[in-house]
Amino acid sequence: MSSTDTPPVTPTSLDAQIERLNEAARWLEERAGEADARHSGTFMLPPTVVPRARRNYTLKRVFDFLVSLIAIILLSPILAIVAIIVRLDSKGPSLFKQERIGQNGKPFKVLKFRSMRTDSNDAVHRAAIEKFMQGQQIGDSNNAYKLQRDPRITRVGGFIRASSLDELPQLFNILKGDMSLVGPRPALRYEVEQYRYRHRYRLLVTPGLTGIWQVYGRSKVDFETLVSMDLHYVTDGSIWLDLKLIALTFGVVFKRSGGK
Repeated sequence: MSSTDTPPVTPTSLDAQIERLNEAARWLEERAGEADARHSGTFMLPPTVVPRARRNYTLKRVFDFLVSLIAIILLSPILAIVAIIVRLDSKGPSLFKQERIGQNGKPFKVLKFRSMRTDSNDAVHRAAIEKFMQGQQIGDSNNAYKLQRDPRITRVGGFIRASSLDELPQLFNILKGDMSLVGPRPALRYEVEQYRYRHRYRLLVTPGLTGIWQVYGRSKVDFETLVSMDLHYVTDGSIWLDLKLIALTFGVVFKRSGGK
């Protein structure tokens, strides 16, 4: 067993996932003096870590449901307009469905407004994700960790991405319970397949529409910093932090920080 072992992603109970990660943390702590452990980049959380979702899950779920339902009703004219514009701009459906890995490794279909051509493949993004997870820059000096000049993106796609309008259909994912208003960014399967144990702590809570990384990091921080931000939320999140991050998200979207 090594710190880079990556078990397959399978749905498990929250208790089983916690115990598995705690076992890995204890194993790493016992070998903290070994050279490989010291330089592996693995971040060890204490075995007693309790994720935020266990402490106030019911309140968070009620809040998510009510806010997403109200938002869908209020934003329905905007949702309809964006859907029509996307459909008129390029061939294909307005909505794009993609598998993501949610809480406890459970896969679900995330909804977005389509921002790419329908004949696109994910080879470009797979290569970019691999470089990103290895700590390499994939963009320019202003957005060092975001893929730039992606040839797959349509004209309207570039606009709705920069303004974060492409994310609005995820309100339906939140209403259903696959996502939360606040949480770690929902991960792709080929991203999770490369996770070390440290990274898998992100899967202890429900992924979110916004979060610490989405507000404070985005395309300006590397992958390990992104994970550190998410782990802070896993261990120290609260409803008050959720409210703060939701409020700050409006400013980030208005300034289009890192969304281009």
